[in-house]
Amino acid sequence: MRIKKNVAVSASGLIFNPDTGESFTVNPMGAMIINGLKEGKSQEEIITTTIEKYFVEKNTFEKDFEDFLGLLNNFSLVEND
Repeated sequence: MRIKKNVAVSASGLIFNPDTGESFTVNPMGAMIINGLKEGKSQEEIITTTIEKYFVEKNTFEKDFEDFLGLLNNFSLVEND
């Protein structure tokens, strides 16, 4: 899964989908995840990096991560590989 190429992501966490005209904001952790997906990192790489940076519990984060990916999919921000 990766962020669509035409979706714009700012450093401050502003996301713009030109296909729908919608924009969204995410917190720094969300921006880190989205940028990782945009760079083509694997989900496991993103999970490991996020856990190390934010000192979160792995099982809790994995569930939240899956929920977040579901939201990105619902808002048509991702394309599946």
